[in-house]
Amino acid sequence: MAFPIPPAILTARDLRAADLETPSSDALLRIYAWMQLARYADNRILELFRQGLIRGTVTGGQGNEGLIVPLALLADKAIDVVSFTHRGFGGHLIWSGHLCDHLNQYFANAGSPTHAREGNIHHGDPANRSLPMISHLGAMLSTVAGGADSQRRQGRPAVGFAFFGDGASSTGDVHETLNLAALLALPMVFVIENNGYAYSTPTCEQHAAGTELWQRAAGYGIESFVLDCTTEIPLAARRLAAAIEKVRATSRPILIEARVLRLRGHAAYDTCDYLRPGEQDALLAQDPLPRVRAQAVAATGPAQLDALDAELGAFVEACVKTAMATARPSPAGMEAAVYAPAPAPFSWQPEPAVPLQLNAAQAINLGLRKILTERPESILLGQDIGTYGGAFKVTENLLKEFGRNRVFNTPLAESACTGYAIGLALNGHRPIEEFQFADFATEATTQITLNAATMHFRSGAACPLVLRFPCGGGLTFGSFHSQELESFFLSMPGLKGLYPSTPQDAFNALLAAYEDPNPVILFEHKALYRRQRGPVVWDPHFRNVWQPRHLRRGDFATWVTYGEMVPLAEAASDYFAAEYAHTFDLFDLRALAPLQLEALHASLARTGRLIVLHEGRRTHGFGAELVARLVEENFSTLKAAPLRLAALDLPVPFAPELEQVFRPSTESIIDRITAWLG
Repeated sequence: MAFPIPPAILTARDLRAADLETPSSDALLRIYAWMQLARYADNRILELFRQGLIRGTVTGGQGNEGLIVPLALLADKAIDVVSFTHRGFGGHLIWSGHLCDHLNQYFANAGSPTHAREGNIHHGDPANRSLPMISHLGAMLSTVAGGADSQRRQGRPAVGFAFFGDGASSTGDVHETLNLAALLALPMVFVIENNGYAYSTPTCEQHAAGTELWQRAAGYGIESFVLDCTTEIPLAARRLAAAIEKVRATSRPILIEARVLRLRGHAAYDTCDYLRPGEQDALLAQDPLPRVRAQAVAATGPAQLDALDAELGAFVEACVKTAMATARPSPAGMEAAVYAPAPAPFSWQPEPAVPLQLNAAQAINLGLRKILTERPESILLGQDIGTYGGAFKVTENLLKEFGRNRVFNTPLAESACTGYAIGLALNGHRPIEEFQFADFATEATTQITLNAATMHFRSGAACPLVLRFPCGGGLTFGSFHSQELESFFLSMPGLKGLYPSTPQDAFNALLAAYEDPNPVILFEHKALYRRQRGPVVWDPHFRNVWQPRHLRRGDFATWVTYGEMVPLAEAASDYFAAEYAHTFDLFDLRALAPLQLEALHASLARTGRLIVLHEGRRTHGFGAELVARLVEENFSTLKAAPLRLAALDLPVPFAPELEQVFRPSTESIIDRITAWLG
């Protein structure tokens, strides 16, 4: 269906600083036109919601246009990076797309940019560096920072624009990202959209009295100022233009506390009964739109403005009619859209050409060196991975070989650093992030599970990101350094997971994870880093690591395991073959998500018995999913109840005598299977 032709004035989506020195009539008209379009559209969307024609809820930007429209016009849409919040509809309209595209998003119809998989204003345009919003507003900042840095690394003088409210300014992600931007000298314009309320909570109840939000930036060595975006909009636009150009020239961040209005409450369902008597009238009296209109009338006369208003109003109505006539969405393809499709295989050098005897830590180091050598878009980041070489020395000497631009330490800010890595990944880089311990990845849960993992499903953008998780127990590190988190993380759709058990598989898994266009967690058991050496060589079939590896052929039972439990299972299998003449069809699962279970189904159909072994806790453990998947298809052929072998349902205890009882051992595995046999 053809979209209505926009008014001619909307073909201009840019504004130069020179246009604002003594605002020309063209500049005033352009600012006014986009502000009025955003207001008309926001108001119309609210009406449609109240009529039941738009679902979910709507959060309008009425009163925020004096900030968002000048800033979006001043940004360089060809290179800059942005992530608008729910008050930024005017910014979306200017940045890219037709009003019908954005209305289709609200109607959640077949023309929705997110295929109706994401709601209301939670959309963006990743192809044009408008990153989609998530409701965890503080977490959006670091993703923009990564995107802006990616642009700079590719030689483009880009600026990143990150918006957050007075409420979100309290979140840890905001402060982590401010510190990261200052530390790395990232070209960021941080904007606090301070409308006085976080939903119903006034600013005075959010922050200590006498503390201005913009002054917090000084603690990070970031320049900052406050900007009134309700009165003299051309003046505010001039100050915005100066700040943007300074960031573009210096690649140093700036924070702006923009004083804006929220004329319609937090969202459509907001009753606003928390406002003081007369406060709503006072807010309406400060509305920047009539002020800008009056300035434009003074410059051009009322007739031109009246005609423009009529033209904009008719355009909005025509677009609403078009969007309402668009078909409803189809559920076809939803499951396939969870993961980004695989690209053409990368071209790798067939090295090492001869086997090297390496342990798992050395094999991963070799893989990282290979990636850094052959793939210029690769970046390694993490705590202490530079000079020190990482907590487990897996990145040893890589900083020396490849330099700080490619291998660098991050501050203790797992959430912001992961969001930063996501931004890099969305813009053509392929970051590999090492978590010092897998346990610390819980600090980045939102970024991993709700941002990176859902990116392709909700926006169509690939997010190629490798997250390295040193995990597992047996080394008496206690509860905060020994977790097995595969069940916790991989229950969220959109993540992939590999868990190698040998040096060769560790090397292969790193290459396979790097090549994948989705976020991949590489689980690396700490006890396997230096337990054994084995041959590591270039394997042209390295992608087979996404399939289970058949370790033993047997007839008595199908046995599935992975990680550090593999050598224990092999030892126990040898014991039962020698002592009981029972042979097991033993598999190393290797790929935990997506699960490839065809070979296991075939085995279980033949053996009729199932054993699942993993180190994580039994309740809600990964083995429960394996048992359910395998038994669902093979229940009628089972000869016995499945056996699950796992850790006790406890926090990981510290003392070796306690940890030995907590997690499976070769002896406890043999005892449990012997009892099962009886």
